[in-house]
Amino acid sequence: MAVCKHLKPLEDELLARGIKELTRGQVWSKNCREWVYFDCTLDVPALQERFAFPHSVEVHEHLGTHDGAEYGLYCAACHDAIMGYHPQQEKGKVYR
Repeated sequence: MAVCKHLKPLEDELLARGIKELTRGQVWSKNCREWVYFDCTLDVPALQERFAFPHSVEVHEHLGTHDGAEYGLYCAACHDAIMGYHPQQEKGKVYR
């Protein structure tokens, strides 16, 4: 399954550039549809400048102490997301 049309251009670009997909599917709750995690840290402000995301695409950030960390873009209209490592984790290549 692919992410929604709002995030699909970013997903396609990440895959075309060879960024490894770590996991995909429904996470957390039934309110999440298709969430894709990539082996990189997303430079969200740079990506927001490059892509014409609609207003439904929001920044999502979670820096948990026990339950993981993530940073990326979430589509509130479709409940899909593209996530990478949280910048404070200092893991993975930064993708702009």
